[in-house]
Amino acid sequence: MIASLPEVQVGVQAQRAVLGRVVRYLVGEAGVKQLLDVGSGLPTSDNVHEIAQRTAPGTRVVYVDNDSVVLAHARAILSDQTSTFAERGDLLDPASIMSSPAIRRHLDWNQPVGLLLCGIVHYLLDEENPGRLVAELVDALPSGSYVFIHHLLDTGDPAAATLQEQMQRGLGRVRFRTLAEVRALFGDLRLVEPGLVPIPEWRPDPGTPIRADYGVILSMACAGVARKA
Repeated sequence: MIASLPEVQVGVQAQRAVLGRVVRYLVGEAGVKQLLDVGSGLPTSDNVHEIAQRTAPGTRVVYVDNDSVVLAHARAILSDQTSTFAERGDLLDPASIMSSPAIRRHLDWNQPVGLLLCGIVHYLLDEENPGRLVAELVDALPSGSYVFIHHLLDTGDPAAATLQEQMQRGLGRVRFRTLAEVRALFGDLRLVEPGLVPIPEWRPDPGTPIRADYGVILSMACAGVARKA
């Protein structure tokens, strides 16, 4: 896909960068010391647990995936970890996550949790009711928890139409949504500043591309974090 659509690599790098900024915000500024990463895939270089535990040692991280191969490799990679775990769960079945004895054992449900939904909700089709699925996850979170969503964005920009079509062919099952549709996934949760924005604009680090520089590809995904009262 990168060979035929090299812009995608820039988008993926930006996704990883905003995930890092969100983790540092949740752990370092919001004081959340436990994270639940749904649809995590394989832990990779400088992943959530490394960023979180570098920010605040002892932060607990649970990676959740429904792929047996992913889980087997993740558990092998994390075998020497005492505060990072990989467990089975499926976003299409929120109870498999929030009612999982293993996951509940790893986290303190009397304390806030940071729920990470990074690059996963856009794989839910409209008929699967992503708003309901996210709401079920949020309802099970303790008060004071946070929810992060990174989602592919339908900007309506004609300049992005061809690129969007190519990405849909390359990614297969994927749904680009408008900013309003992504905002609705948060329900009535209140977004923290700067709200739901293109990913380079979410609390940028020095060197993060500014609007004048980031071009079409980086405008095709948004990020937001909200707090549960």
